[in-house]
Amino acid sequence: MRDDNCIFCKIANGEIPSETIYEDETFRVILDLGPASKGHALILPKQHYSDICELDEDVAAKVLPLAAKIGTAMKKSLNCAGFNVVQNNGVEAGQTVFHFHVHIIPRYEKGPVMVSWVPGEVSPEELTETGAAIRSTL
Repeated sequence: MRDDNCIFCKIANGEIPSETIYEDETFRVILDLGPASKGHALILPKQHYSDICELDEDVAAKVLPLAAKIGTAMKKSLNCAGFNVVQNNGVEAGQTVFHFHVHIIPRYEKGPVMVSWVPGEVSPEELTETGAAIRSTL
């Protein structure tokens, strides 16, 4: 399934040029045009899924191993100290293109702080209540 109006469908299927660093029958991995750091890449499925909730289970099973492969290649080739694997779902979570994709963001020593938060506080009662609410809808 593809969405003819989706820019990531067009990129993933080669209709729009990109700097492709990996491709197979399921995915195209490209360098991001607005990188958070040198080498920032996007894993794009060739089929359209708006977010992780729509993602096919067979495609989902291949995403993390591919992210590890790309991240390992980044560490070797770019000498980055590590990498983040980021996947956003929904506007409030930072998703701007509604085609499932995964960011692989190289991290360098003394580089900018990214993908971090200040840990909050929660009571044991609130944890129990929140856990029960989530379990009830699984």
